[in-house]
Amino acid sequence: MTGFVITGASGADMEMMRAWAEEEGWNPGESDRFAFVVADPEGFLVGRLDGEPVACISAVRYGADFGFIGLYIARPAFRGRGYGMRLWRAGTERLDGRLVGLDGVVAQQANYRASGFRRAWNNVRLEGVPAAGDDTGSDSGGAGIVDAATLPFALLAAYDRRFFPAPRDAFLAAWTGLPGRTALAAVRDGRVEGLGVIRPCSGAHRIGPLYAADARTAAALLRGLCRRAGGGPVSVDVPDANPEAVRLLEGLGLVATFEAARMYTGPAPEVAMAEMFGVASLELG
Repeated sequence: MTGFVITGASGADMEMMRAWAEEEGWNPGESDRFAFVVADPEGFLVGRLDGEPVACISAVRYGADFGFIGLYIARPAFRGRGYGMRLWRAGTERLDGRLVGLDGVVAQQANYRASGFRRAWNNVRLEGVPAAGDDTGSDSGGAGIVDAATLPFALLAAYDRRFFPAPRDAFLAAWTGLPGRTALAAVRDGRVEGLGVIRPCSGAHRIGPLYAADARTAAALLRGLCRRAGGGPVSVDVPDANPEAVRLLEGLGLVATFEAARMYTGPAPEVAMAEMFGVASLELG
């Protein structure tokens, strides 16, 4: 390990991590890194061998007792040599004493189990061009679909807490408000009953989160977001613990292209799973 050092990620490193994730086939959002870094500026680590970046990881702290690991990548030429494990230990030590979550790709799930993580559900990436004229229609069941930016942010932050175990206001503000992305909310009688965000990627536009009180509201949000994609393909990371969400997306003609297991080091946090039609991010939860 002579010559191997671990440092915090610079702005250039964050773009490098996005490019590495792209090479892994994860289709990261073009501007995701700007929301990532405000969530926890010190939560992104890079392993360098004689100055050359060879591995990266995110270990983001949320609130006082939750953390999330993502972007765990070792460059192919440097795998199997212990550099990734050194970085893994640095990341997990940063989150010591917290409940920790991650989304583990199939090939790594056995390793995560060996580190104390247990599967809570699978996030299945469903992708394609939503079919027109399906029987879900675009009726929101009485909820109005509005630009999320027109609502007080406190309403959006409180709503997000139903689906995530810790406050993440800085991340959410950036995630919903970065240029080039669209955030829509479903509102009924002054209450937020749905939230969806679409963002451009090098491949299919990604939608996440997609939260809704019911399938009709989710479908209405999805239709509104898809119009921002110009008729091109979209992808949604859907928790299989919500069968209604899977049925909705598959009914629109989207097909599974990728999956990752949501895993935790302890009991899975209680979230409004029946209203979670798509998670925000496999990298930061």
